[in-house]
Amino acid sequence: MSVSFTPYLSFRGQARDAMSFYQSVFGGELSVMTFGDSGMTEGVDPGQVMHSQLTGSVNLMASDTPESMSFSEGSRISLSFSGDAAGLDTCRDYYSKLSEGGSIGQPLDLAPWGDYYGSLTDRYGITWMFDFSAPEVPSDASTLGSHSQQQPQ
Repeated sequence: MSVSFTPYLSFRGQARDAMSFYQSVFGGELSVMTFGDSGMTEGVDPGQVMHSQLTGSVNLMASDTPESMSFSEGSRISLSFSGDAAGLDTCRDYYSKLSEGGSIGQPLDLAPWGDYYGSLTDRYGITWMFDFSAPEVPSDASTLGSHSQQQPQ
C-alpha cells in the first residue's frame, strides 16, 4: 500500500500566479486546468483554475474558489519543512525565495534548541515554517542569542 500527502491550497483568483511562483521556488512540473478547460463555465470565471498540481521534490495542489462559494482568508495551518544539516542550504534557498514580497514571522536563525528555525507568510498569505538541524551545535545553544545567519543567502 502506498500513501502520500499533498497540501491543497485554495485561492480567490490567484491560484495560477501562486502555483507559478511555487514552481519558480521549488522547481518541478506544473499542470493547470481551468474551469473553461473542464467545460464547467456556469457561474464561474472560465479562466480561473479548477485544479493545478506541482509535482517534484515538493508537491502542492491548488485551485481558485469561485465567487459563488464561501472563502475564508488565512488559516490555522502552516506548511513546514524540516530536515538535517545536509538540507540546510536548500532550506535557506526556499526561505529566501518564499519571503520575497511576503512577511517574515521569525528570521531563519539558530534557535535555542540547536536547530535553524524560521517562519514567514508568503505574498499569497500562506504560512511556511522551517526547522533544520545545524551543522555544528554548541553545547549550550540557548546562550547564542542572535546568530550571524539572520537572513538566508
